[in-house]
Amino acid sequence: MKTLKNWTLDTQSANHLELLVDNQHRLCLYVLEESLFRVLIKRKGELALDRTWSIAPEHDVPWEGRRRDDLSGFTCPVWTLTQQDETLTVATERLRVTVHQPLWLEWHYRNDAGEWQPLVNDRPTSAYLLNAHGDGVAHYLSRRKDERFYGLGEKAGDLQRNGKRYEMRNLDAMGYNAASTDPLYKHIPFTLTRRDDVSYGLFYDNLSSCWLDLGNEIDNYHTAYRRWQAEAGDIDYYIFTGSRVLDVTKAFVRLTGKTLFGPKWSLGYSGSTMHYTDAPDAQNQLMNFIRLCEEHAIPCDSFQLSSGYTSINGKRYVFNWNYDKVPQPKVMSQAFHDAGLKLAANIKPCLLQDHPRYSEVAESGLFIRDSETDAPERSSFWDDEGSHLDFTNPQTVQWWQNGVTTQLLEMGIDSTWNDNNEYEVWDGEARCFGFGKEIAIKHIRPVMPLLMMRASLEAQQRFAPEKRPYLISRSGCAGMQRYVQTWSGDNRTNWDTLRYNIRMGLGMSLSGLFNVGHDVGGFSGDKPDAELFVRWVQNGVMHPRFTIHSWNDDHTVNEPWMYPGVTPAIRGAVELRYRLLPYLYTLLWQAHADDEPMLRPTFLDHEHDVQTFEECDDFLLGRDLLVASVVEAGQRERRVWLPDNATGWYDFYTHAWYAGGQSIVLDAPLEKLPLLVRAGAGLPLSERINHVSAEKDNTRELKLFPVKGVGTTNGMLFEDDGESWGYQNGNALWVEWKMVCDGATINLKVNARGDYRPAWKALKVSLPVGEKRTLLVNGVEGGEWVL
Repeated sequence: MKTLKNWTLDTQSANHLELLVDNQHRLCLYVLEESLFRVLIKRKGELALDRTWSIAPEHDVPWEGRRRDDLSGFTCPVWTLTQQDETLTVATERLRVTVHQPLWLEWHYRNDAGEWQPLVNDRPTSAYLLNAHGDGVAHYLSRRKDERFYGLGEKAGDLQRNGKRYEMRNLDAMGYNAASTDPLYKHIPFTLTRRDDVSYGLFYDNLSSCWLDLGNEIDNYHTAYRRWQAEAGDIDYYIFTGSRVLDVTKAFVRLTGKTLFGPKWSLGYSGSTMHYTDAPDAQNQLMNFIRLCEEHAIPCDSFQLSSGYTSINGKRYVFNWNYDKVPQPKVMSQAFHDAGLKLAANIKPCLLQDHPRYSEVAESGLFIRDSETDAPERSSFWDDEGSHLDFTNPQTVQWWQNGVTTQLLEMGIDSTWNDNNEYEVWDGEARCFGFGKEIAIKHIRPVMPLLMMRASLEAQQRFAPEKRPYLISRSGCAGMQRYVQTWSGDNRTNWDTLRYNIRMGLGMSLSGLFNVGHDVGGFSGDKPDAELFVRWVQNGVMHPRFTIHSWNDDHTVNEPWMYPGVTPAIRGAVELRYRLLPYLYTLLWQAHADDEPMLRPTFLDHEHDVQTFEECDDFLLGRDLLVASVVEAGQRERRVWLPDNATGWYDFYTHAWYAGGQSIVLDAPLEKLPLLVRAGAGLPLSERINHVSAEKDNTRELKLFPVKGVGTTNGMLFEDDGESWGYQNGNALWVEWKMVCDGATINLKVNARGDYRPAWKALKVSLPVGEKRTLLVNGVEGGEWVL
């Protein structure tokens, strides 16, 4: 690669300037917000890809992508330019960059005292590199000892990424090692760097395969550095600052698009297994799941049909029903609906070469095309070869949406499960239609699953416009949160996976993917033993997505009742989740409306407590629930660090109070998940329900955990019908409360707004066992607030 060196200021506009580099390339520096800048390098004045699908600061991008010169959605504030002999400085009130000669950039931020402080800088020696005769690009930054690196989306291993090298190259990583396998399914080249004084985000808007080295590599000729390198495309990165880690995560979501607000039932338990749909009597197996849930009193809201329902001779063919296995899809769907359960169906974007409709699709030109011929590109897929659909072709989108509508939605399927969409097309020059402007697949592989899920979403919206859509996708890139819920793919069954999937989920959450979960019990390998299964379920119910799914090597099935001896413990964990659904649903609303992560590492709300940055198995669900999952065999006690806060923590079960900033040991019998509540919180709870139903969910409790002594805290509860768009027009209920505590009273002040009226008519307010202070609700002694 060739290092970019000498520059001159060439042009300047209201929102950016351009440098001419080495008399042929252009470095564009954009000022987008007070604390958000962008650097774009045009090789020989041209872009390898003139569009983006990840940047969506205002509304969704056009199908054909957002023009890279589109600055809509940004405030583009006033900035100053200062030029000296060998430097050039651009500054807003909060962020400043100095361009040095030869080319390297130095960034400063203004702290609360109004002083400029170092933020980060490029490596002064060889910061920007381009392949002279190819596509590769690279960017090097200096690396400080006091930096902690997080982010990168879905990655194995520890939550902190220091000292490691990662690759973004979406793969179907069946049975991966959750502690070490790389790469995995998703493409999110975003790093979040935390220092004691400031945090900052760095996002490379490049969709080709890339590598990020965060201290694994060293070179005697350069000071300590970090590196991003891509096999193709452009150097195009966004850098933004925040006082806290949370600020940076929220800023990244504002940059790439808001979280989809799915229906409430998507937070219920969702059953799934490859076994049922692979069985010759798949319909009977599926219908029996309904009966077994009722027999074992397991609350449930949906079931996900694995791809076996599409099979011909053991292989899978999208939009093809195997009527020998499932003779009456509509009858089956109706049975699930009658039981209060929804159905999601697995769909795949690759047609095997002997797919019944392959020739039709090929003749219509709907596949990605081979780089050297006009024939469809062929790649390995599910024990055969197949061709991938080209979602940059509007005719492909139309074909796909017709399949979703006629083969799924009209059959009674409620949702699409967009799977096996990593697009392992290794002919990098294979050609995509590109909405009329041909693009090589190497530039947009992760965009294909993004467009696939968008096509599915729009089909669902057109079919049922009055309902908010729910979709699932395994693969994708930054921005996929706009369309889907996701999960950590085909994990391997063992205790290490349980432990490291927690960290993987937190890494996704820090990277803007808030609505996440894991295959509970493990997808591949040996079946979990009874103890591991219980602990996995207990952990799983505390994630936004809760699905028990499996394809066990011994052909067993992970089901809530698979071990009769521990079924009561499984039932108890699932019932706990349903009791917490009002809290979870409020968190989903806040994720959508306020860009608040649902899963949170403990440091996210307690950065002043250095202990919270140590690798651990604890996490927060919202601000208020501290989850201490048991992830070791035989463990019946759980040591947990209580983050240092001003109010302390309550044991969820015993209501014992503990001061923060200490390590305690909690009892952890097999049937119990150690769980703590932040003092000052109020948890909205429901009574036992079998599935989400706005009509039947007719009780609501607000369980208060007041601060000791004097203090004021607040919170909220969100309610609506669980599936419509009514909230957009005020047809929802926002119950906001403030709890004022002193030595004698706990005064809860409740205020509600919105037109929606739920089935429950009164909010029962309760206090911890042993609380002696008088409870006042809006000034009146008692334990109820009437809506």
